[in-house]
Amino acid sequence: MGFEGIGASVRRKEDVRFLSGRGNYTDDINRPGQLHAVIKRSDRPHAVINQIDTAAAAAAPGVVRVFVGADMAADGVGGVPCGWQIHNQDGTPMAEPPHPVIAVGKVRHVGDPVAVVIADTRQAARNAAELIGIDYTDLPAVANLTDAVAPGAPEVHDGVAGNICYDWVIGDKAVVDGVFAGAAHVVKLDLVNNRLIPNALEPRAAIGDYDTSSGDFTLYTTSQNPHVIRLLMGAFVLHIPENKLRVVAPDVGGGFGSKIYHYAEEAIVTWAAGKLRRPVKWTCDRNESFMSDAHGRDHVSTAEMALDAEGKFLGLRIATLANMGAYLSTFAPAVPTYLYATLLSGVYQTPVIYCNVKAVFTNTVPVDAYRGAGRPEATYLLERLVDVIAHDTGIDKVELRRRNFIPADAFPYQTPVALQYDSGDYQTTFKVALKNADWDGFAARRSAAASRGKLRGIGISTYVEACGIAPSAVVGSLGARAGLYEVAEIRVHPTGSVTVFTGTHSHGQGHETTFAQLVVDQLGVPFEQIEIVHGDTAKIPFGMGTYGSRSLPVGGSAMVKAMDKVIAKGKKIAAHLLEASVEDIEFKDNTFSVAGTDRSKTLTDISLAAYVPHNYPIETLEPGLDETAFYDPKNFTFPGGCHIAEVEIDPETGVVEMVNFTAVDDVGRVVNPMIVEGQVQGGVAQGIGQALLESAVYDRGGQLLSGSFMDYTMPRANDIPDMTVATENTLCTHNPLGSKGCGEVGAIGSPPAVINAVVDALKDYGVRHLDMPATGHKLWSIIQAARPGMPPGMTQGLAAE
Repeated sequence: MGFEGIGASVRRKEDVRFLSGRGNYTDDINRPGQLHAVIKRSDRPHAVINQIDTAAAAAAPGVVRVFVGADMAADGVGGVPCGWQIHNQDGTPMAEPPHPVIAVGKVRHVGDPVAVVIADTRQAARNAAELIGIDYTDLPAVANLTDAVAPGAPEVHDGVAGNICYDWVIGDKAVVDGVFAGAAHVVKLDLVNNRLIPNALEPRAAIGDYDTSSGDFTLYTTSQNPHVIRLLMGAFVLHIPENKLRVVAPDVGGGFGSKIYHYAEEAIVTWAAGKLRRPVKWTCDRNESFMSDAHGRDHVSTAEMALDAEGKFLGLRIATLANMGAYLSTFAPAVPTYLYATLLSGVYQTPVIYCNVKAVFTNTVPVDAYRGAGRPEATYLLERLVDVIAHDTGIDKVELRRRNFIPADAFPYQTPVALQYDSGDYQTTFKVALKNADWDGFAARRSAAASRGKLRGIGISTYVEACGIAPSAVVGSLGARAGLYEVAEIRVHPTGSVTVFTGTHSHGQGHETTFAQLVVDQLGVPFEQIEIVHGDTAKIPFGMGTYGSRSLPVGGSAMVKAMDKVIAKGKKIAAHLLEASVEDIEFKDNTFSVAGTDRSKTLTDISLAAYVPHNYPIETLEPGLDETAFYDPKNFTFPGGCHIAEVEIDPETGVVEMVNFTAVDDVGRVVNPMIVEGQVQGGVAQGIGQALLESAVYDRGGQLLSGSFMDYTMPRANDIPDMTVATENTLCTHNPLGSKGCGEVGAIGSPPAVINAVVDALKDYGVRHLDMPATGHKLWSIIQAARPGMPPGMTQGLAAE
């Protein structure tokens, strides 16, 4: 075998089972005596529930029970909790209206659960659900952000005035306003960050099981963080003691944030299993997922930059409306505040920043974190604004960025929006990206495209993001209702093989490979002798799961600390066996040795002695070689980089072709270059989808118009170009791996790069800005409007459609 430690492009060991169809997903699990659940959902965006007639459904063939919200309420079931509290600028807490597991009294969005049918088969449950009669009184609904905050708008929740969940600020408005008053230039931009529907390959599923002999509950679910689900559901919804509730998340086929949260369906099947004393399984239909999985993004913002006469940034002023949907999802309040506004400095030296965020309730599916969670929204706003500044002032967009970058020798760098970046070199990633994209050769490529009748454009995006949300004491003071540490247990077996129990969870990132490489590197154990265990609260200590690119920087650091403990104990055992002092014992390449001698013991020798302690310092050491460590980060990590997109537009159709994409990212220490490249490529594909194709569309009354793949356009293979992906890394200074995270960088840097390229291609048509997605119809309309004979000003109106 070749080298398989840190830095090696080891093939993913988990892909053998995934590619051969031997994965074990939640829907693959079937329990003895299992029943099936189908949820009856509201087809109304806002209505009073007058009566629910379940008699026909309950009498239908194969039906065991039909439950409604009143049944759960009578059983003392709590509402779905929110895991983060934000305070208004006046210090009062945010509005936090109840979120019943099954609607009681009112429905507030299309897709709100109204009843659940439990039957012997899924088809029987589906047939019976169609027989449920619901008498509604329709209420006025509001889906659009600006409509929701307009005077006299319908209230989504009684008593939540103006539909404002919270009105939050960061920065000193008076100071920023003063800077603007004395600025040589002020550039303003209004923009929308479009709503997205995650659409992981595997739809959500859940199985509730109840053991009548022990009184134990088990939930199998498609979750990115099973311990958090156990905590939230057990303590706040179903009131089940943690020792009586096990949560298992087996293989998960993609999450992108949408499987972080505690969903109502998990509580429904677990509660129903206890009531019926039989397992209950629910598997989401794809169309159902469009109106039940948490959506992402959905901001409307106004951004202004104050500049001096040389184009140096002096101050940034932003007002954002952020859609929460009808209810608060688990981490929703944190996304437009501490994961968005605190990143508005970006890679630039902007001395003062003020941001006001109003979170707004609407009659739509709840909105929460989606790949990047706040950082794509901040980067898109900032990088579009920088390009518009270049447009309005005539300063070259490359030169404008260089003038305002944070210098490489300025770290640690304190931003004006709370965060302190520990490391980075934005000039180098920028320079390498320009070179890899052949920036200097673009003019010739544009000319060649014009000769073929095509419009060619190029766009840049530079970014920084914050990963591994931390530390717990800080996020707790900011409203987090959980700690954000991570845990790892390293169990060295008697014959030297290793099992790692980690509180993180893999849903496609390759943890079973990457984490094994850490063990290879630190303990010298052969790759094939390492097992990674995750996703089962009965097997692992309390962990916080995977999201926010935290697995390696936080979970991997916990592993390093646990392995340090293994080595420290191993040195004590080795010292006893080798009759030397502990201080003289060295460990390297799976071997403990006495410094300056040829006397040594392998890790297997030591582990066998630990479990068969015939010659062992039993008076000072316990038997066994099994260590656990918790790691609570000192700070966020801060990946950064530069993405460059190149597009061609067919003016006869408006269709955009991605012809080149270049990404140069700083993700800290790279454990597996192949996995990093794959993660970047996947994120870029999602970013291209948002920029050109994807948008969740509601009509003004709250009906979801893009409720299937017929109307919601996911990127296909031919929409994604070959990519040039590279890294130029600076190490994180405060975790033992020096790692920063890579899972979200592609989705953060790519959308503004693509839109900047599209706008560049249309610059001769008078386009200053257009909102995502840049669909063929939208661009064709802009081009047609700019042709001779069209009314003046029509181009700009279409560009903002």
